[in-house]
Amino acid sequence: MTKVKSKFESRRTTRGPVRAVLPKKTPTSTKQVTPVKVTAEVLWKRYGALRNDSSRADERSEVRNDLMLMYHALVRYTAERMRARLPSEVDVDDLISAGVFGLMDAIDSYDPSRGIKFETYCPQRVRGAIFDELRHLDWVPRLVRSRTSRMDRVRKQIEMVKGRPATDAELLTELGVSADEFEKINRDSRPVGIVSLNKKWMDADSSGEAREIDVPNDASDMDAFQALQRQDLQVLLTRGLTRSERLIVILYYYEELTMKEIGATLDLSESRVSQMHSSILARLKSQMKHRLKEVIEE
Repeated sequence: MTKVKSKFESRRTTRGPVRAVLPKKTPTSTKQVTPVKVTAEVLWKRYGALRNDSSRADERSEVRNDLMLMYHALVRYTAERMRARLPSEVDVDDLISAGVFGLMDAIDSYDPSRGIKFETYCPQRVRGAIFDELRHLDWVPRLVRSRTSRMDRVRKQIEMVKGRPATDAELLTELGVSADEFEKINRDSRPVGIVSLNKKWMDADSSGEAREIDVPNDASDMDAFQALQRQDLQVLLTRGLTRSERLIVILYYYEELTMKEIGATLDLSESRVSQMHSSILARLKSQMKHRLKEVIEE
């Protein structure tokens, strides 16, 4: 009797023994640990606990570095605001570097228990550190700056009240100093022209930048308006003068000749040229005063 193979037996003979298929084990997924964001309050508490503990100086330094990184944007903001009122040659990075020292001092001296926000307390210390650095770089003594500022305030006050420029006598009375002291203050307050060779120089015809030291000074390139002003001034000064007097003014002030060279040109002695020059200056000064009165009255 022929044995009929079942469906399962035929499948077993053709494909081999049946094995149980177990589900694949998925590898255990590694959990991503998100860093816990430390708040400013937590850092200040930790720094306050470590402030006077000398045995944990390294840990205290780490906490202070975290605080400096947290408030570094405050230093940059303060430095950029101060940079807007300073000359162009002052670099904002230098101001930030000076402000970082103010931030360190502010962190060391800040006391959260007083109820004042650090964002309110810190900018004052940062500005003070930047001002100290600017004063250190200033070649003018602080006493001279203080006296000059006081004289400028008094001068502006007199001009606002009188409606005209302040005289030396009025400044002397308002300042309440002696004549010698006033002369010293007035001499120190006169501006001295100092130009940085690293100052950026902009060309309107191009988009490039250059330094003052890179731009040559062309004395022959004179502005047309300045040339016209110079010509009108020459006509005004020499009006009403004789030929010899006009030549003396032109040769001495415009051609820059000496008295001896002018005398040789005009066939006059050097002393005679000097005498005529003094007489010309006296007349011109009188004419200018008269002309100034006419302008004021107009």
